[in-house]
Amino acid sequence: ILAELCPVIISGLSFPKNMRWGSGSFTYARPIHWLVALLDEKIVPFTVAGIDSGRHSQGHRVHSCGRIEIPSAQEYFNVITKEGAITLSSAERVKRITEEGDRLARAMNGRILWNSDLLTEVQGLSEHPVPIIGDIQRKYLELPREVLLTSMETHQKCFGVEDNDGNLLPHFLTVLNIDPKHMSTVKQGWERVLTARLEDARFFWETDLATSFDDWLKALDDVIFLAPLGSMGNKTRRLEKLAHFIACKANHPKPEEMKRAGRLSKADLVSGMVGEFASLQGIMGSIYAGKKGESGWVKAALREQYMPAGPETPCPSTICGAVLSMADKADTMVGCFGLNMIPTGAADPYALRRCALGIIRIILEFKLRIDLAEFFAEAQDLYGEIQWKLPADEALQKLLEFVSLRAKNYFVSHKNHDVVLVDAVLAAGAEDIWAANERLEALAEFSRKPQFEQAVLTFKRASNIIRKLAPEDSERITGAYRAELLAEQADKDLAAKLEEIAPRFDALWKEDKFAELFELLQEIRPVVDAFFDQVMVMSDDRNLRENRLNLLKFLVDRLGALADFNALNI
Repeated sequence: ILAELCPVIISGLSFPKNMRWGSGSFTYARPIHWLVALLDEKIVPFTVAGIDSGRHSQGHRVHSCGRIEIPSAQEYFNVITKEGAITLSSAERVKRITEEGDRLARAMNGRILWNSDLLTEVQGLSEHPVPIIGDIQRKYLELPREVLLTSMETHQKCFGVEDNDGNLLPHFLTVLNIDPKHMSTVKQGWERVLTARLEDARFFWETDLATSFDDWLKALDDVIFLAPLGSMGNKTRRLEKLAHFIACKANHPKPEEMKRAGRLSKADLVSGMVGEFASLQGIMGSIYAGKKGESGWVKAALREQYMPAGPETPCPSTICGAVLSMADKADTMVGCFGLNMIPTGAADPYALRRCALGIIRIILEFKLRIDLAEFFAEAQDLYGEIQWKLPADEALQKLLEFVSLRAKNYFVSHKNHDVVLVDAVLAAGAEDIWAANERLEALAEFSRKPQFEQAVLTFKRASNIIRKLAPEDSERITGAYRAELLAEQADKDLAAKLEEIAPRFDALWKEDKFAELFELLQEIRPVVDAFFDQVMVMSDDRNLRENRLNLLKFLVDRLGALADFNALNI
C-alpha cells in the first residue's frame, strides 16, 4: 500500500515554482538526489524521477560524515542530527537563533530587532544555524531607521540591533549555515556585502533630498494609474479634493492640510528610495515631507495612507492618515467599478475587497459619520469626463451593495454577530456604517431579552401589512392619519401612543441612543397588540381601512429606520 501511495503523494506536492533537471521531464521544487523510505527496518520500494527508494541519506554538506545509512525509521531523527549535523526541527532552529542572537546582543548592551517573518524565512534557509554579529560604519546610522532596517532585512536577510533607548547600533545579526574555521573572515565578507547595499541606500537618500516635491509631482504625470483612469498625477489631483471633502465631513481641524497631503500622497513613488524599496512607499513620503518643510499633519497622513493593509493589520492612528486612506481607497474603488472591473469570487486584482474593508474599519475606529452614497458620488464626480463602461448610477449602486456585503462579512466574521441580525440592520440602511454598527449592537442586546421574540412578531406583522399593499394603495398610505376617523378605542389608543412616542423617538434618534429606541418599541408593543386584537385593519370601509393603514405606516416608518423586522426569522 505504501509503495503505491508514496510516489503519488510525492509527485502531487505543489510548489509556486517547479524545475526540471537532466534529460528527464519530472518537475519538482528542487532536483531529487535520493529517497529514504522505511517502515520500521524495511525499505518501502518505489521509484520517483528515476530514483529508487532506499535507506541512505546525506547530511550537512560540510559538517556531516558523508553518506549516512538509516537502520530504521525510529532512528531517523537521531542519526540525521548526530551524523548529519542537521537540526531537523524548525522550532529548534528558531530557538537556537534567538537564544544565541540575544546572548550576543546582550554582550554589547543591545537587543536584536526580531522580525517574525524574516525569522521564519531565515530558519528555513539554514540546516545548521550559527548566528553571528557583524559591524557597520557609523555614518550609515544617519539614514532613516526604516531605510537601514529594510536594506538589512530585504537584501541580506539580516536583523538590526538597537540599544535600550531604541536607538540603532552600528551592528547587525546574520545567521550562517556553517561553523566556519575562520569566523573573522566570514564576518568581514558579510560586512563588505552589506556595506555595498547601504552605500546604495545612502546614494538614493542624498539624491532624493536634493529633489523637490514639485519635480516628483511633474514626474507623476508620466506614471500610469490605470490606463483609462489617467496618471498618478491625475489621481493625486483627485485625492487633493476628496481628502478635503472627507476632512470637512469628519470635522478635521485642518482640512486645508489634507488637500496638501492628497496632492503629495504619491510623490514618493518616483523617488529613488521607493524605486529600490517598494515597501517604503508612504513611509519615505512622510520622511521626505518632514525634511522638506511640510507640516506634521501632512507627514502623518502620508505615512498612514496605506493602512490598514489587511483585515488584521492596524488602522491609521491619526485622523490625518484615516482621511487620506479613505480617499485613496474610494478613488480606486469608484474608478474600477465605473470600468466594470468588479471583483468576482475568484479574482480581485485591484484588492477592492481590502479597500472596502479598510474604509469600514476606519469609519468604525474613528466613529466617522460619513454617508457612503454621498462620499462615493463625490469621488465619482471628481473623475470628470471619463468614458465609463457602466452608467454612473448603476456603478454607484453596485459599489454600495459591494460595501454592504463587506460590512456584513465584517460584522459576522470579525465581530461575531448573528447573520440574521446583521441582515436586518443593514437592510434598514448601510450608508452610515457607524450608525449601522451601533444599531446592530443595540439589536443584539435587545435580542437577548425575553420579550424579544414577541416584539419581533408584533412589529413584523405591522411591517408585512404595509409591505404587501398594492401599488395603487401605497401611494395613498403616507403615515398621515386623520383623528376624526379613529372609530374604535383601539384606534384612538394607538394614535395617542404614537403621538406620545414620536417626539421621544425623534429625539433619541437624533442622539443615536439606539438601545433606548429598542426599549421604546417594547413600551409601545402592548398597544399595537391590542390594536390587532380589537380592530379589523383591512376594513370594508375604505376610509377606515386607509386610516388604520396610515397608523401602521406611521409606526413602520420609524421601525424601519432601526431594522428590517421582516428579515428577523422568528
